[in-house]
Amino acid sequence: MGCVLAVIMSPAVADRQDDFRACLDELTRRARAEGISRATLGRELAGLEADFSVLERLDYQPEFRSPIWDYLGALVDEQRIADGRAQLLAHADTLAEIERRYGVDPATVVAVWGVESDYGKNFGTRDLLSSLGTLSCFGRRQTYFRGEFIAALGIVDEGSLAADKLKGSWAGAFGHTQFMPSTYRRLAVDFDGDGRRDLVDSVPDALASTANFLRDAGWRSGEPWGFEVRVPPGLDFDGEGRKARRSFAEWARRGVARVDGGELVPATAQAGLVRPADGGGPAFLLLKNFDAIYAYNASMSYGLAIAHLSDRLRGGGDFVTPWPTDDLPLDRAQRRELQRLLLARGHDIGPVDGAIGSRTRAAILVEQRRLGWEDDARAGQKLLRALRKGPATGD
Repeated sequence: MGCVLAVIMSPAVADRQDDFRACLDELTRRARAEGISRATLGRELAGLEADFSVLERLDYQPEFRSPIWDYLGALVDEQRIADGRAQLLAHADTLAEIERRYGVDPATVVAVWGVESDYGKNFGTRDLLSSLGTLSCFGRRQTYFRGEFIAALGIVDEGSLAADKLKGSWAGAFGHTQFMPSTYRRLAVDFDGDGRRDLVDSVPDALASTANFLRDAGWRSGEPWGFEVRVPPGLDFDGEGRKARRSFAEWARRGVARVDGGELVPATAQAGLVRPADGGGPAFLLLKNFDAIYAYNASMSYGLAIAHLSDRLRGGGDFVTPWPTDDLPLDRAQRRELQRLLLARGHDIGPVDGAIGSRTRAAILVEQRRLGWEDDARAGQKLLRALRKGPATGD
């Protein structure tokens, strides 16, 4: 194709690293053209190697692949709710000032924090320059990742954060609320007044930057993100969606009502109707503030996780309408119990941490095959009940 960035991956890792070095040469020229200093580029890129494991994640993102009830079950459980309420108390003064300045309520800001990093417990451990450099040179969406790679170099070059602080997700997000580098450069704020925009070691900077992001995305102070609704039997969802907005008066005329009995007011307000699970389950009317949440990560599952967690942090309950499944997900305590049962059966899954990683999934596959079940490596209530019973086959 004439551009070294469109290299064809060769089978040998050494050859692929050679391709990566050639690609980095081109990226270095682009970075210089955008004002990144030679000193920064020489220091940070001299020994940089590709991390090819990120390419596997490029096409497997749980917010697009997991059933929505599994995704929400992993992110909005009792432990995350309790931890979030504790954070609301611990940072009450900071969050009140953030709301005064940016117009975003504390529960929403803390919900983003909870979903993105479990309140700072899980930033991710990947080297951002290696991850973003790899994604800039291989796989799809190279143009997007090249911009993020150069933005990450810019953060280091301007002295905002040292390169060793840029550890995060496979896709390049970092810090308490997982900003991408370009988002950091555009919207991060120095809320604690120390002269640095630090989303890694400053909780106030991270939370205020999140509120600034949501305000920039169109957040409307004092308005809800939406709410769960009941729909009349036979209502046609074809053509409906987040952007296909109708007035509350029109939804009421069609028989749509809030599950909590509240009114759809004001009648002129516009909302889109969604039912995210095939075959039934909860339905929602989504207002403009959901769009601001959605801008953080363009996924319906992700947006609902933040929206639902924010409601739970305010004291709200679970969704009223059940999901269309007979095998609900496990909460964190149940996932730890499942892991202990797998260890007792001799599976080497690593620490009991409630995280369903590759080794836990491999053990689940073995047990599913022993039980004669579909081997999808899914951790659900049925598997937990079966393992509680011991070695007998069947549930």
